[in-house]
Amino acid sequence: MTELNGISVPFIPITQNENFNSANIRDNADNFSNIFQEELDKVKFSNHALKRLETRQIQLSDNEVNKIQEAVQKAELKGSKDSLVMMNSTAFIVNIPNRTVVTALPVGESNENIFTNIDSVVFA
Repeated sequence: MTELNGISVPFIPITQNENFNSANIRDNADNFSNIFQEELDKVKFSNHALKRLETRQIQLSDNEVNKIQEAVQKAELKGSKDSLVMMNSTAFIVNIPNRTVVTALPVGESNENIFTNIDSVVFA
């Protein structure tokens, strides 16, 4: 039988490269984990929020999305669950544990200017 990392295996490994070692695999796994975690940490927009952004003609630059991201991180540090993030003249309701923008609206568009079921407000 062929040995792979000191273990007898009933097959012939495809890679017989002398540069191949388990440290490379661990490094790649660590890189993947880091990239995966970065993607999980990014703010997401629900389908409802995307529709509201489109119908209300709200366009966000990368800089504005980064500001929302920073606001979510601040709210998370304070233990918030559902937060109203105010940026310029736009309000975003964000579910903090899921890092998801639930809806967005221009402040002047809201009839009563009442936001319920939030536990924090962050100005971005």
